[in-house]
Amino acid sequence: MGKCLSDRQVEKFHNDGFLSPINVFSINEASELKDKLEDAEKIWPEAFSASARNNAHLNFEFLDSIVHNKNLLDAVEDILGPNILAYASTLFIKEPRDPGFVSWHQDGKYMGLSENIGITAWVALSEANGESGCMSMIPGSHEKMLAHKDTFGKDNILTRGQEVQNVDAGKAVETPLRPGQASFHCPTVIHGSQPNRSEHRRIGFAIQTYIPTNVKSIHGRASAQLVRGIDTFGHFDLLQRPKRDMEEAQVTTRDRVNKEYADILYLGAKKTRDL
Repeated sequence: MGKCLSDRQVEKFHNDGFLSPINVFSINEASELKDKLEDAEKIWPEAFSASARNNAHLNFEFLDSIVHNKNLLDAVEDILGPNILAYASTLFIKEPRDPGFVSWHQDGKYMGLSENIGITAWVALSEANGESGCMSMIPGSHEKMLAHKDTFGKDNILTRGQEVQNVDAGKAVETPLRPGQASFHCPTVIHGSQPNRSEHRRIGFAIQTYIPTNVKSIHGRASAQLVRGIDTFGHFDLLQRPKRDMEEAQVTTRDRVNKEYADILYLGAKKTRDL
């Protein structure tokens, strides 16, 4: 038994490539976080548009508090060990009746990390279910990395519209979450999500990904946050936490980090786009 997860839960993560649900916040706490997000969207809309959806935790204290949440990190530590970096984060927001979807893919194909050891923690700030377009996973699909095709599909939320071909969707398992719950998945599990057919926003905040400190970037120097333990390897430039929302120095840092991140995600692509 670990700090948060049972031995059975840890085993299930390793066997299936994902684990869901994990209780992180209460419904009331999640509602408060959602309110803070929507207030921030009104004040700083430019901070949440297009590629600005990436790494918003570097600019906003309420998102930073999710990345560093004790309950979340206790569960991550039970799988990865005590020394943990946060590589990046992404806001996945589907508006009501939004046609946007996420094609079947594996995160690790484009993240540029030396090892596919890590956890993407997808935290629900609103109800995520089949109607609103929750994530679906293919259990056991994490054994090897597969070829992906760039589609740049109009309604595909992913940077390149990347997708794994010929996935047996009949094997997929939905991972519905109440507000405040999280799902964990590893970098090689095949996953995706359907459009939001509901009348409500589907809001997810993904830490993408938590990695042990021995992992490094294979495309030169990159940046990350040390969120727990110590870093004796020094593979990443360590990022500071925000002291207040949208402070100028941190906005500059986030712009630089997002440029680094985009260069890695689009490496080898024939074109780029600003989602």
